[in-house]
Amino acid sequence: MPAFNHSPRFCFLCCLLVGTMARGGEPVQINVINDSTDDVLVTVRDMNTRRHTKVLDAQRISGFASVPVSVAAGAGGTAHVSWTTVSANPDVHRCGHGDKSALANFDSVRVVAQSTCHTGPRHKLSNP
Repeated sequence: MPAFNHSPRFCFLCCLLVGTMARGGEPVQINVINDSTDDVLVTVRDMNTRRHTKVLDAQRISGFASVPVSVAAGAGGTAHVSWTTVSANPDVHRCGHGDKSALANFDSVRVVAQSTCHTGPRHKLSNP
């Protein structure tokens, strides 16, 4: 039966293909867009990487401008990012955050800093 002579090679190729798909394959290109008139500082994390790698770290984005970013594709071939923003103007202390998944090539992630920034509890240092 000649059809079974190639079955080990066929199985190997199928396993190779499934393994590539599980890793996500090619990176996904997305655009991070500042959806306001004010400049913001944006940090974007790639949630498909094991350590949630920063792909932007306090990157200044002018009002209504965009920045292209390359992120890892997940098992389904789509990207997943989380982001935080803070207003670039220190006199206008605004923040924002969000999370977006199922991003395909050339999708956009709109970021904004509209909310009051929440700070953690302040600890008073005591003198020994």
